[in-house]
Amino acid sequence: MSTSRAVRKAVIPVAGLGTRFLPVTKAMPKEMLPVVDKPAIQYVVEEAVSVGLEDILMITGRNKRALEDHFDRVPSLESALEAKGDRKKLAAIQESNNLGDIHYVRQGDPKGLGHAVLCAERHVGNEPFAVLLGDDLIDERDELLGEMIRVQQATGGSVVALMEVPRETISSYGCADVTEVEGESYVQVHGLVEKPAPEDAPSNLAIIGRYVLHPAVFDVLRSTEPGRGDEIQLTDALQTLARREGEGGGVYGVVFRGRRYDTGDKLSYLKAVVTLACDRDEFGADLRSWLADFVAEGADTASARG
Repeated sequence: MSTSRAVRKAVIPVAGLGTRFLPVTKAMPKEMLPVVDKPAIQYVVEEAVSVGLEDILMITGRNKRALEDHFDRVPSLESALEAKGDRKKLAAIQESNNLGDIHYVRQGDPKGLGHAVLCAERHVGNEPFAVLLGDDLIDERDELLGEMIRVQQATGGSVVALMEVPRETISSYGCADVTEVEGESYVQVHGLVEKPAPEDAPSNLAIIGRYVLHPAVFDVLRSTEPGRGDEIQLTDALQTLARREGEGGGVYGVVFRGRRYDTGDKLSYLKAVVTLACDRDEFGADLRSWLADFVAEGADTASARG
């Protein structure tokens, strides 16, 4: 029986430069890109809060002030909306102010995800914690983080989120070598490889952007040499923990089969926006109808050209 301490804190690394979305991210953090009418980062914070993680630390960098402003009050705007009697919009902006207890630490130099996680050590202390990456949005109707926390509490190790992907695309992800755990819904991770060639990948299970980590990861990260891309890779530290026995040792995986929206590149971001917009009660049906007409018109145009 594990005696792991309760998971209370979430760490969200947001110091990346967002180069794949230039030029829009020249002056705006990629995490503030709108997904319908909320920035991507708000979906991530809401996910953490939904499972009781209301102590949230963002690992920020230069030009990320907009993130802090978004989760802060804007008294002049609130007063203007209240004077107009626009209670709906007032409630919408106040929602982001009251999501949780949000803190900020600067990473300084972007030295990789492992280094970003290490920046959280003082805030997290000696207790397990969750890490949520802003590029992955998990549909609120599907459970993932809560199940990962339960597995961490049961095993006392660290837990990664895994998802099956076509083998030919595994080189875009970290990849896990796993075995089933008898009688359990989770798997044990024996090895992790960062972005392997398809022929070298131990499986088609990709690591996606959710982790629940034992604090032993901090000691390992301090001694982890820069790896792929000359960055300190969290994957390398987890590889070490997967081989370790005793307290803090062992890495486990929860295979997610729900709805995940990737906002990490332009095409996937657009798909995420359209997918979530189509689910909205106020305009989803109209949007789906318009999309059907748009696609049909495109097919007719292509046919005429052919």
